[in-house]
Amino acid sequence: MSLAIFDLDNTLLNGDSDHAWGEFLCDKGIVNAEHYRQANDYFYQQYKAGSMDIYEFLEFALKPLAEHEPAELEQLHQEFMQTTVAPMMLDKAATLLQKHRDQGDFLLIITATNRFVTGPIATALGVDDTLATDPEQIDGRYTGKVSGTPCFQSGKVARLNAWLAQTGHSMENSYFYSDSINDKPLLDLVSNPVAVDPDERLKQVAEENGWPIISLR
Repeated sequence: MSLAIFDLDNTLLNGDSDHAWGEFLCDKGIVNAEHYRQANDYFYQQYKAGSMDIYEFLEFALKPLAEHEPAELEQLHQEFMQTTVAPMMLDKAATLLQKHRDQGDFLLIITATNRFVTGPIATALGVDDTLATDPEQIDGRYTGKVSGTPCFQSGKVARLNAWLAQTGHSMENSYFYSDSINDKPLLDLVSNPVAVDPDERLKQVAEENGWPIISLR
């Protein structure tokens, strides 16, 4: 059994679920649309440039979770899945996941986007496990803070190493699929790095290193 690791946003999905959740909150009137959309776009551009301060972003992104009851958030997320995430699903991504399933591989999503947003998406994709940035919860409510190490850049490697120690899985003949230069630390670690519809910087790195470049779009 090999470990097949997948980034989520703009890799298995045709879009970014984190940014899209912010847009959804604006459209629903849950947040101040003008100010929130401006900040949401600002952080997304930073992310794409590889220069985002993850703690600054999480302070922004997790705040709405702390301001609403879990039951309300769950209802909102169900609507978000139907209206926003479903159109982002890619047939070629489902085929790729099935290919690794058929090979007997263990399917793992590693995403910087928080677990509240990504957990149901990973379930819908049918992967075996997910590592995501974990929002802190106390007494069943979100606090607006992050719990543990954010699953971002080198944090993905740290979280994966901890997971490997807990589960006993091996990195031998491992795969990692990603679109983003932010994931270079983990792409450097696996046996089979694959650039998926990569951003310009990752495309250049992939070409320099002879990594496969594929499209799921």
